[in-house]
Amino acid sequence: MTEYDREAVDRLPFSSPEKSERYRTENYTGAVGLNWYRTDPSLQFTMAYYLRPDELAVAEPHLDRIGELMGGPVARWAEETDRNPARLERYDRWGHDVSRVVQPPSFTASKRAVLDAHKALKDDARKAGLNPSLPLFAANYLLDQADIGMGCALGTGGGMVKSLVAAYAPADVRDHVLAKFDTGEWEGETAQLLTERTGGSDLGALETTATPHGDAWRLNGFKWFASNCDGQVFVVLAKPEGAPDSSRGVATFLVLRTRRDGSRNGVRIRRLKDKLGTRSVASGEVEFVDAEAFLLSGEPSGEAGSHDGKGLGRMMELTNAARLGIALFAVGNARRALVESLCYARRREAFGDRLIDKPLMRRKLAEMIVDVEAAQALVFDGTGLANHRQPRPVRQRIAVPVTKLKVCRLGITMASDAIEIHGGNGYIENWPVARILRDAQVNTIWEGPDNILCLDVRRGIEKIQAHQPLLERLHDAVSVSDDDATTQLVSRRIGDLDAAITAWTKLEGDVAEARLFPLAQFMGDVYAGALLTEQAAWERATFGADRKALLARLYAQRYLADHGPLRGIDADSDEAIERFDELVDGALVTD
Repeated sequence: MTEYDREAVDRLPFSSPEKSERYRTENYTGAVGLNWYRTDPSLQFTMAYYLRPDELAVAEPHLDRIGELMGGPVARWAEETDRNPARLERYDRWGHDVSRVVQPPSFTASKRAVLDAHKALKDDARKAGLNPSLPLFAANYLLDQADIGMGCALGTGGGMVKSLVAAYAPADVRDHVLAKFDTGEWEGETAQLLTERTGGSDLGALETTATPHGDAWRLNGFKWFASNCDGQVFVVLAKPEGAPDSSRGVATFLVLRTRRDGSRNGVRIRRLKDKLGTRSVASGEVEFVDAEAFLLSGEPSGEAGSHDGKGLGRMMELTNAARLGIALFAVGNARRALVESLCYARRREAFGDRLIDKPLMRRKLAEMIVDVEAAQALVFDGTGLANHRQPRPVRQRIAVPVTKLKVCRLGITMASDAIEIHGGNGYIENWPVARILRDAQVNTIWEGPDNILCLDVRRGIEKIQAHQPLLERLHDAVSVSDDDATTQLVSRRIGDLDAAITAWTKLEGDVAEARLFPLAQFMGDVYAGALLTEQAAWERATFGADRKALLARLYAQRYLADHGPLRGIDADSDEAIERFDELVDGALVTD
């Protein structure tokens, strides 16, 4: 609002300088402009929880700079790219199909800045002998708060591509591709092309075909939804000639934008998708016309004709890392929604007080804080890295799909809550929270929606007893937690979960499948509760503080306790309200 506009408002019959102050735009800057690492005590706690002091001393200066970058330029570029997304130049002036994706300057500037920051972090970490994986994971968490589309563009299958290429590609192709990755030239230039019009999640129904051609293959077919379709290297599912028309017949192939002889490969982009959100990552329909391809699901020699029938299974084994990345997108969405909500509630006044001083608003914000930190605990535990309280490394087959199911749904509800807190302003695109909701919705779709995740949980239980390592992880967590009422409650629920899994295994047919969803939810609820008690014990032993114990208690009361016939309305106290300021101070520090 300009000074002239404010003066005009002041002249209204029932206005006053105090009332007009409510409309000052600069009062509602929100999250943009903050340093997202420096203002996030929960992320700082997480880094200290996993890294030794000497490791933290190397990582933290980079995370501080990345927090400034993400909360400033990258967040602003993300808004600009959302308004002006990529466009497709299908043909050149001679009518040749060039399928060129033209990115806006905001996207290219953001991508360069993020990659440079990541490289600086990796270089310093390696010089210090520090594994950079956890600091990079935290850096991506900060990026995801600004733009999960960029997170997708930079993280779509890069690690998976390198693993498959190293194991299965012909020697000349392997050396060429890995060299491009080593120099950073193909960083953020990968994509997975799985989905077809006929298949969706039913990848066994795909129609793209592969035909042997010398020491390579020729691919022909059409992929319906390909994110990061302007990349240089693709992992593609197709059915080799003569393979059965089933999931057993699916093989994994590597396709490069340019053939080995330097000519353009037969990769055509029909059109870009007009998406609800994540507009910063170019998603399109991709057609293969005699595209040169290399088998990545055969003998290590990569010889044509050596398809082993395990391509789809191998691809699914590699999706856990991708699913954890999607869960990280979602907790990034949730964190951004929380920060925008806290910033707005601190400034907006109604009925004589700030929103943040209203009891009902405090209840909602307290729940959001607890949910975000529980989700953060789940996602970071999914990396399999050890922490100071529990030094044994952990990795569970079904923990990641359970985490994705719980956290991706949270990303949507948190964004919706943020819109509600902003009121009508939240529903307007030039306020910050509408895009968060549009973006968050895709996380329940990428790498499998809830039902597919539940089916994956079933396969894990039935085929390899994958629930046992998860239960062991839960028992380990409570074994090093303080012996308080919250830990005792979580311990009882671990026993109940064990019994529930056993009971589920005795169900048959449609009933068993239908009850997978509440079973997976139960797993996620208990998993998060156990992790929070573990964190609380470390915080108390290390810092003599009990904020995480408060979070664990509030979480357990909400998700694990039996509230009785009055649903807890007759409780003697309400810690969320009584210790609200402590919750907020541990969630966001802006002074």
